[in-house]
Amino acid sequence: MELLVLDTSVVLKWFNEESHSETALKVRDNFYKGLCGIVVPDLLLYEFSNALRYNPNYTPEDVNKAVESLFELQIDIVVPTIEILKDSANLAMNCDISVYDAVFAALAKSLGAVFVTADEKLHSRVKELKFVRFIADFK
Repeated sequence: MELLVLDTSVVLKWFNEESHSETALKVRDNFYKGLCGIVVPDLLLYEFSNALRYNPNYTPEDVNKAVESLFELQIDIVVPTIEILKDSANLAMNCDISVYDAVFAALAKSLGAVFVTADEKLHSRVKELKFVRFIADFK
């Protein structure tokens, strides 16, 4: 079973119809079917909530329901270790990305998982890492 670390750009597509949402939903369905595992750093919860907070289509109640649904999915939400945070800083500097983005990649690296992003700019900066995939690569 493939283990995936999804970044916030992918998870948001479960709640907003936009480019690659259909593919992101297939990834979620594969998780439901037991075909893959999903792990995210706890940072995703803050980024996700914040993105929905600034979405004019969401009320505070909608944001709360969306966050609750993430917990109900029972995906693995982890607090990064010191080693992951150190690797995040290194990846951030080497790939010219934020530490926030690098935490997702460092977590995937530490778990031997695949890091999946729907952020084209981020993907362009980390695509040389062997464990990174763009959401459009899932069929």
